[in-house]
Amino acid sequence: MATKKSVTAAKIRAAARASAKSAGKAKPDARTRLVARGKSDARSKITATKVKSEMKSSKSPAVKLAADKPAAAKPAVPVVKAPEPKASDLVFDKGDFVVYPTHGVGRVVDIEARQIAGHKLDLFVISFEQDRMTLRVPVAKAKISGLRKLSSRKIMDSALTTLKGRSRVSRAMWNRRAQEYEAKINSGDPVSIAEVVRDLHRNAGQPDQSYSERQIYEAALDRLARELAAVERIDKDTATQKLQGVLNTMLKQAA
Repeated sequence: MATKKSVTAAKIRAAARASAKSAGKAKPDARTRLVARGKSDARSKITATKVKSEMKSSKSPAVKLAADKPAAAKPAVPVVKAPEPKASDLVFDKGDFVVYPTHGVGRVVDIEARQIAGHKLDLFVISFEQDRMTLRVPVAKAKISGLRKLSSRKIMDSALTTLKGRSRVSRAMWNRRAQEYEAKINSGDPVSIAEVVRDLHRNAGQPDQSYSERQIYEAALDRLARELAAVERIDKDTATQKLQGVLNTMLKQAA
């Protein structure tokens, strides 16, 4: 009887050990699975971050510099200014010839005094007969506007000498060159205007000018001829012929 009890006890202990082993191998519950998944996701994120960091650090520095480099700014059109007039050159009387930068030679036909907003304002009344235009310039702003007396003979001689020089045609695009030419014409400086005439002059053996080139050339020639005529007290046609004679002589010598 005792032997049967000991055998039964041994079987119970063996069954208990087997149950404990199977319990150790049992599947984890839902909470355990969530914790494990969270740890796995965290490890995956850390790995992905390292990969991205390594990819960024492996980029060529030359490529980064090229991307960060700002676009080159276009050079601005140079501003051409006439020589600063003296204070004595800003005293004009009725009948005087004057030069306004953007319109050329005109004549002072009157000096008006007007009341504007309760203030007295003196104005030079300038007539440009060829353009059929009258311009009023405040006396106090004559210097700022660029209004000046006629050039001296010495300055006009310098302009004629400029016409005798070699033409300097820029290789820039025509739009930019046209802006530079117009800036020189509107400066009112005879030497700068002479540079435009010289650079755009063509003879019979050279290629024809475009329409816009011809317009700028004629505007510069007209502006220079009008001041030369006023300085030398000759008519405009005679002054134009004199300028063209200088240009044609230089072209023949260069041929």
